[in-house]
Amino acid sequence: MAHLPLSALLSEAFVAFAIEVDNEFEHLMPHRTADRAAPSYTPGAPWLTSVAMWFSCLRFVTDGGTSVAEVERLARTRTNWNGMERWRYITVAPDPADDRPPPPRSDWIVRVTPGGRQAQAIWGPLPGTIEGRWEVRFGRDALERLRSALGTILEQLDPGLPDYLPIIGPGLFSRIPAEGPLPRGVADAGSDGSPGLLVLLSKALLAFAIEFEDDWSLSLAICADVLRLLDEAGVRVRDLPTASGVSREALSMALGFLEKQGLAAVGTDPEDGRARIARLTARGRTAREAYLRRIELIEDRWRSRFGADPISALRAPLERLVRAPAGERSPLLSGLEPYPDGWRASVRRPDTLPHFPLVLHRGGYPDGS
Repeated sequence: MAHLPLSALLSEAFVAFAIEVDNEFEHLMPHRTADRAAPSYTPGAPWLTSVAMWFSCLRFVTDGGTSVAEVERLARTRTNWNGMERWRYITVAPDPADDRPPPPRSDWIVRVTPGGRQAQAIWGPLPGTIEGRWEVRFGRDALERLRSALGTILEQLDPGLPDYLPIIGPGLFSRIPAEGPLPRGVADAGSDGSPGLLVLLSKALLAFAIEFEDDWSLSLAICADVLRLLDEAGVRVRDLPTASGVSREALSMALGFLEKQGLAAVGTDPEDGRARIARLTARGRTAREAYLRRIELIEDRWRSRFGADPISALRAPLERLVRAPAGERSPLLSGLEPYPDGWRASVRRPDTLPHFPLVLHRGGYPDGS
């Protein structure tokens, strides 16, 4: 395996961890999906979503109700409000005690449904459960070295970063609100009170993405997951999900953005009239080269800012998680076998993982599913 950027190492670990959490939640939580014939389908239950919706919404809704503004303040990011209500996790309505005609939506009260309350009880401990499995699978010492390296770097980053990657916005950029300090006492803490591994990975990734996207016309998600894989000769669009580890829907969004920017062209494959092929334009090739330089530059900046030893101490355990001997699969993939009745059991198993997570409004899955 070629040298991977630090952001790609962080991403593969983050995505693998999040998918394991999601698989376990699906197994434990009564839910609905589009497959009404699935053995796990439960009529009237909430629609299945990813752990992103726990971190951006349900985690902060109390039994007495919490205002929209307060949930967003605590989460330090915005959730898919319409989705969470439509998916039957919450209700959002004006406070009956507020007689303004009508009050602003930010003051409306969020309350959990019975299904949402059940989801809260299941989601809460799951990151810790998966972290325990990783300690067994990869070794407690290795996980502790990774947590320690991440913690050393995060001590020097913005303390107001949310605990989970935000839902990606237009252009697939990573955006967070810029108002107010991070509240105390809301971190997803481990047994010793420190942030959990999923939170640590997320914060480091988001900090890297924000720096990459500052004064830059392309998002890290588009560059790392799509632009990186294209060339002027062309790549079949149907091969991109396998090559990137990203869903077809997310790839369609990314390719559409690249086409509008004049960086890629998508057309019929001359060797197979039924297939579509994506090619870089001359401008796209220049952008790809600039992306590769920029991602190296940011890692060099981090070495200067945080110290060469802390960055090396972070890369080492991540490389052991991600890398595999020639011809073998990444060790991270060993934990991604879904339950037989899970939706991922009916789709192709990934051979690789995204070089940047694509947390979309569609449900928050880290690979854009």
